[in-house]
Amino acid sequence: MAVVKVSAEVVYTEKDSIQKGIVELILEHDVRRLVMGAAADRHYSRRMVDLRSKKAIYVRLQAPPSCQIHFLCKGNIVFTRQGRLNGPRVSISPMPLPPNTNFDYGQNSLSEGSEVESDNGAVPGFKQIIQTPSPSSVIERGINDELYDQLVQVMAEADNSKRDAFEEFSRCMKAEKDAIEAKCKVKASENLYAEELRKRREINEALEKTKEEDENIKKELDEVVEELRMALEQKSFLESQIADFDHTVQDLEQKLFSAVDLLQNYKMERDELQVECDEVLRLLGEMKAEDASCSSVSQSYTEFSFSEVKDATRNFDQSLKIGEGGYGSIFRGFIRHTQVAIKMLHSHSLQGPTEFQQEVNVLSKLRHPNLVTLIGACPDAWIIIYEYLSGGSLEDRLNCKDNTPPLSWQNRIRIAAQLCSALISLHSCGIVHGDLKPANLLLDNNLVTKLSDFGICRVLSQNEFSSNSTSLCCQTDLKGTFVYMDLQFLCTGELTPKSDTYSFGIILLRLLTGRPASGLLTKEVQRALNEERLKSILDPTAGDWPFVQAQQLALLAMNCCDVVRKKRPDLASEAWRVLEPMWEMMQDPVVAADGFTYEAEALRGWLDS
Repeated sequence: MAVVKVSAEVVYTEKDSIQKGIVELILEHDVRRLVMGAAADRHYSRRMVDLRSKKAIYVRLQAPPSCQIHFLCKGNIVFTRQGRLNGPRVSISPMPLPPNTNFDYGQNSLSEGSEVESDNGAVPGFKQIIQTPSPSSVIERGINDELYDQLVQVMAEADNSKRDAFEEFSRCMKAEKDAIEAKCKVKASENLYAEELRKRREINEALEKTKEEDENIKKELDEVVEELRMALEQKSFLESQIADFDHTVQDLEQKLFSAVDLLQNYKMERDELQVECDEVLRLLGEMKAEDASCSSVSQSYTEFSFSEVKDATRNFDQSLKIGEGGYGSIFRGFIRHTQVAIKMLHSHSLQGPTEFQQEVNVLSKLRHPNLVTLIGACPDAWIIIYEYLSGGSLEDRLNCKDNTPPLSWQNRIRIAAQLCSALISLHSCGIVHGDLKPANLLLDNNLVTKLSDFGICRVLSQNEFSSNSTSLCCQTDLKGTFVYMDLQFLCTGELTPKSDTYSFGIILLRLLTGRPASGLLTKEVQRALNEERLKSILDPTAGDWPFVQAQQLALLAMNCCDVVRKKRPDLASEAWRVLEPMWEMMQDPVVAADGFTYEAEALRGWLDS
């Protein structure tokens, strides 16, 4: 197809519907010829004679009849809708175009520009030419002058009528154009009004949102103010507490200074008493050297009547009972204005008299800060009266009976050292306890350990006592608690000081681990030592055990529990060397039953004697 060069203007418009916009442009600009697409280029074929575009079909049906429309597809005319002009025949001719101006037949382009003349000179680029027949063509047949004049007059009137008709048509077209413009302005106004309503709605929504945010901010501000007020009150309270603490600290500092002064005075007095104690111990040593044996030393004790014992225990009120076992029952009571523990042996027991006499004889002849103090006895009823120890037994404290707090590792080391000291004192006098266990270790308010229950203890003969203590032994019946008993004693019935050493080792393991005594306890500790995981079996309720001390105690305990008696350490020369430095490190004084204050050095005096 040849390229037609025409002058054209580009008109832009915005519509919701393309096809409706094209029809409105045709009406607005009185377009007489239009070229638009019939379908997309990919739908073209040589046999194509119908329109496939919905836009093209709509324009063909809705465009005014005066507009001739050519529908193209891929540069080929597919369909032409002929236009019908009302009034005189009008020819629309294109104006000359500048060189090299091409006209592209796009799908939605107007063929002769965006506007068509509706009045003379109204639309640039186009020219209307009204063609009427020339008079010379009428006179060719020899019409006379009169007729010619009439014909000229008629033709002139026809020309005037045509001109008037054209002018009327132009006015109609202008009026129609003005109406379309007014319609477009109304529609634009409606769009502006709708846009204004939308903006107002958005503004109202934004105002509501802002109002809500302001309320939330105000609410949050009120909460912050309240929290600030509470914080200020808390600050004032804390400042008041700090001031009180400062006063308390000052008071404590003053008390501490006073206590330091008092302690220094106590140390001076202690040093003086230590000198006196050393002298007394020296004299006791000389006296012991003169005596044949420790058992020959006699010390009297107070005898009480059975009626006094009944009054002290409110006729053995069960609410005053603090212990019971195979030996009998123990009651708490007051006798002669003194709080005591009253042990009543079973009257039907065949061993009752023997155990009573054994315990009274031993406790009446021995004095040690870690042996329970004998107050007196009632021989008629086999009743023994001791000092009352309110701390309970070591067994109860290891089990935290009655919600008592667990023992710290410092207290456990101190208990081990005190027990070792008491055993060394017993063995030096040729006495084997024979029933060493936590239930027979009593504690006072300061957690000072007192060894009790000497009913089945054994006093070795003087001949045996004069020989090496490691070989001292005696044949006796099997009595005591199985898990604390020496295996060789169970097999042979031979009771020696090393039997107490074995029981001491089991107690050390219990203090370290907090676990109950059993046949597996020694194996578990030995396995932990071999695998270097001792900390995993230490009792966590005792606090953070110092590893070096814990390891030393564990090794000492395992040596004490050796199956072979000869391999067990000597308590005085070996075990005490391990325990004494630990005890001295804690610098914890021990108060004896007679009111004197002893430390580790004082106990060493007991051991030396």
